[in-house]
Amino acid sequence: MIETKIRKVGNSAVMTLTAEMLAILDAKEGDRLFVVRGDDGSLRIMAHDPALAEALTAAETVMDDNRDMLQALA
Repeated sequence: MIETKIRKVGNSAVMTLTAEMLAILDAKEGDRLFVVRGDDGSLRIMAHDPALAEALTAAETVMDDNRDMLQALA
């Protein structure tokens, strides 16, 4: 577990990400992060868009199911 603090900057609340947190996320300053709410009310911080990951998984499934047809079209 990594502890961090929330502080006020202007009208916003800001959470500082330590170098260790950035390394875990494989992120750097300027990268976009995505926050997803879990069913249990928790928040998950991710460096990759979960909607894009779902779309890529669906596309992979379609390509696997239609491999012969796609090879014939190629």
